[in-house]
Amino acid sequence: MDDFYGGERHRDREEVFSKRVRAGKRTYFFDVKSTRGNDYYLILTESKKGYDDGQYVKHKIFLYKEDFNKFLSGLQEAIDYVKTELMPDYDYDRQERGDDDTPPASY
Repeated sequence: MDDFYGGERHRDREEVFSKRVRAGKRTYFFDVKSTRGNDYYLILTESKKGYDDGQYVKHKIFLYKEDFNKFLSGLQEAIDYVKTELMPDYDYDRQERGDDDTPPASY
């Protein structure tokens, strides 16, 4: 399978690491893959069941090593802003305790 991104084709490369995170109706995948040149990149995938046809819909982001720090910094800043400024009283740990009874999605 080929994924088209940014004018380049990314064929399935060797998977080096994979982590699945189930979060309510969505599942997130963090996949580290290697290139032919023995370099590495991260694919972030969100998978959720479609409302109309029941098929799983996937959205992918390809993240390259030169962007790791900037991406992480921006993500952390956005999360911190929501947690402290917009929703400081929300219990962000409730799903980890099992308080969320939403069934998990699958890949």
